[in-house]
Amino acid sequence: MPSEKSQYIPPPPIPTYDEAVGGNSSTRPDWPPPPSPIDTRPDHETEAQSLLTSRPRQGDSSRHAPSGYRPPFVESDDEGSQWTLEDDDSDDGGDAQVRRQMQELEVEDPLDESSSRSSSSSWRKRIASSLPQWKWRWRLPRITVRLPRQNDSATTQDSEPAETRRRFRCPSINSAAAILLVGRLLAIFLILGFLYLLFMSDLFTNMTRRIGGQMFDPEAVRQYVQGNIDSGRMRNTLQHFTSYAHIAGTEGDYALAMDVRNDFMKYGLEDITVDEYYVYLNYPKEGGRAVEIMSEDGKEAKWTAALEEKEVGGETAGRQTFVFHGHSKAGDVRGPLIYANYGSREDFKKLADKGIDTKGAIALVRYYGTQGDRALKVKAAELAGFAGCIIYSDPAEDGFVQGDTAPDGRFMPADGVQRGAVSLMSWVVGDVLTPGWESKEGQPRMTKEQTTGLVKIPSLPLSWRDAQVLLQHIQGFGEPCPDDWRGGVPDVEWWSGNSSSPIVRLKNEQDEEERQKIWNVYGKIVGIEQNEKSIIIGNHRDAWAFGAVDPNSGTAVMLEVARIFGDLVARGWRPLRTIEFMSWDAEEYNLIGSTEFVENNLEALRKNAFAYINLDAAVWGQEFHAAASPMFRKILNKVLERVVDPIFNTTLRALWDDRNAELEGLGAGSDYVAFQDIAGTSSLDIRFEGAAHPYHSSYDNFDWMERVGDPGFIYHNLMGQVLALLILELSDRPVLPFDMGNYALALGRYLGNLWQWGEDQGVNDRFNLDPLKDAITEVEKAVSEFEKWEMSWEQTVVASSGWEPVGLGQRRCDYNSRMANFETGLLDLEFGGGIPNRTQFKHVIFGPQLWSGYDEAYFPAIRDAVDVEDWPLVQKLIDKTADIITKAAKALLE
Repeated sequence: MPSEKSQYIPPPPIPTYDEAVGGNSSTRPDWPPPPSPIDTRPDHETEAQSLLTSRPRQGDSSRHAPSGYRPPFVESDDEGSQWTLEDDDSDDGGDAQVRRQMQELEVEDPLDESSSRSSSSSWRKRIASSLPQWKWRWRLPRITVRLPRQNDSATTQDSEPAETRRRFRCPSINSAAAILLVGRLLAIFLILGFLYLLFMSDLFTNMTRRIGGQMFDPEAVRQYVQGNIDSGRMRNTLQHFTSYAHIAGTEGDYALAMDVRNDFMKYGLEDITVDEYYVYLNYPKEGGRAVEIMSEDGKEAKWTAALEEKEVGGETAGRQTFVFHGHSKAGDVRGPLIYANYGSREDFKKLADKGIDTKGAIALVRYYGTQGDRALKVKAAELAGFAGCIIYSDPAEDGFVQGDTAPDGRFMPADGVQRGAVSLMSWVVGDVLTPGWESKEGQPRMTKEQTTGLVKIPSLPLSWRDAQVLLQHIQGFGEPCPDDWRGGVPDVEWWSGNSSSPIVRLKNEQDEEERQKIWNVYGKIVGIEQNEKSIIIGNHRDAWAFGAVDPNSGTAVMLEVARIFGDLVARGWRPLRTIEFMSWDAEEYNLIGSTEFVENNLEALRKNAFAYINLDAAVWGQEFHAAASPMFRKILNKVLERVVDPIFNTTLRALWDDRNAELEGLGAGSDYVAFQDIAGTSSLDIRFEGAAHPYHSSYDNFDWMERVGDPGFIYHNLMGQVLALLILELSDRPVLPFDMGNYALALGRYLGNLWQWGEDQGVNDRFNLDPLKDAITEVEKAVSEFEKWEMSWEQTVVASSGWEPVGLGQRRCDYNSRMANFETGLLDLEFGGGIPNRTQFKHVIFGPQLWSGYDEAYFPAIRDAVDVEDWPLVQKLIDKTADIITKAAKALLE
């Protein structure tokens, strides 16, 4: 009970609802306002709205709450701040509080036009642009804070003086709001965590490219590249590139290098580079070459060879290339003429066995046959004591005996001459003065006398038109030739000649540049997953003459495919791995451009180059051929299955199977040599072959290609499709599509080939091949175990509907790297390692044999040792090779 001394003041009566809302209503004839024609809410909702109507602003007579009504006290924070020290008793302050509470409750003020225009809070407006319109409301919790008020202090029992100080109190947080706050924050963290996992794992095994919000179906990309190869563009490109001669290092070569660079830029490739090297090249002098039959006293020429081909380039082509041999020895020599068939070591031995003295003589040999490498023909003649060597094109192998001749047929005409280099490619590859290191400025260089890559006697190529006269002049000298020495030159009685034969002069004066600048051109498309790993496509640009087949059919195809992939990038597509397009220079001179690039980037290539695809003489017929590492069998079969030959109305795969075609071995004939044999990059060389083409002659021109080689450029188009699909498979498959099982089987076949070769020579009892057999068995076991992971990966991804966790993706990338590194693991990288005396070549399985440059040779080091009958070295190399193969197998599983 209250104290008697205290005065009791009864509480004021509580007004009824009618009393609270009815005061002085007579003074407001317009209250309540008439119902809105667009407000269809029931009366109880509009009545509740009227209770929340704010007090009128001062000076606004059009909006009044009923007299006698005092708005209820509302606890709220300011919209712009959690804290306020304003006097809440002010009219404006109370009005603002009510409005803020209405905004929080999202209640429209029917008297406020601005309110009717916006039914959402400012928070909802802010997030509308960044979040989808969910079916539920998304609102952050609000903290209700009770601030100290002046009238609070006036009602306390311990009243303070009239000058009341404002007190700051800790804000009290409503418990329900706190629960909502915590719950909603947890929801936000869960969503952010989900988004983090989504982006870290990259939904659907990283295979959806979210560039510009687009997703690229791999099958749609394959169809796109196949359908957009343009035969007309390739025709125009080839016509331009063959419009003038472009020997390496010349003005024509440089002009085309700039054209390639500009095309790469136009197509949108990245990191376009012109890479310069300084190398040894030679060039023919006008009037500096001669083949003559001398008078008996040797003072004058009785007959002089025409040497040059008929002019076929036309007025706009500039000077037609002179006939000469690249990297030939300069000199002016004379001697009796002796015919030596194909110029193999066996042929020269037969001459010696017949007692024919070859010292100081001039050798006349024909192309092809038992010694396919022209440089090794010259080298064999040198070792047999000859002073010079002439190589001619015989119609039995390349002329009218085989079929129609150019310009209307595929074979060499009477005046046609096959140019080419006579540097010893199977002995030293690249710039012959910098074997094993790049030919950059400031690098050391050998002299021409020091290098083993150059022959030491002069040589020239010749047409059969000129060779016919030479052969006729040695009739009756020496020995009659056996049937297998007789060629197809008409009106000739085939004799060998001897030291009494007519004297022939061979003159070869030339310009020699020991530091001639050449230009490689590169462009790339950077990958999005393993961007440091690369798929390299290469074609050489330089030619001995106009080069329609060799090499610019490959140039036209490569540039067209680069255009297609540049267009894909412009549309937002990116491969998983980097694609690099490379235009090599000076390939015709001993594979210089590609080899110098490899030597300049050797460690990076061994680590990161997954595959190399080579285009050289890419199109000169209708029959598809491929020489490659065994890795490519599976992917090649898949690609050939997709490409249809419109002439035969079937797939290339069906045509391939019909003739029981197989992947051919890699010899030493083109730019894949440095990648496969030095860097250990799995390599593939592809081409459409015909019966023949006028190889390295001026007849290999645009007119021949358009009329004979590929009318309509149909097979250029098919080659473009094959190349583009190969690039897609290698660069954009999540698991690298290498055929490890076929590699293991191929090793067994190569060993059988080596055994049969030794059996044919009767030497298998001199060494033991069992270590190689055991090593290959280890490879078969390792590959069988290794390939299980891919099946497991596929099952995991399929079971999770395309979801690849980040850890699994990393293991997949490691799996790809180990697969590609198997080839690199077959290199002999110990100090001084490689093929003995030819240590540039490091691969223990592939490489050129010493005396068989163009032909493929398996286990070349072992074969070389067998050739020289060094049996301890043979066994040592067998054991070493077996050890390297075993280590490569174990690396697959580590």
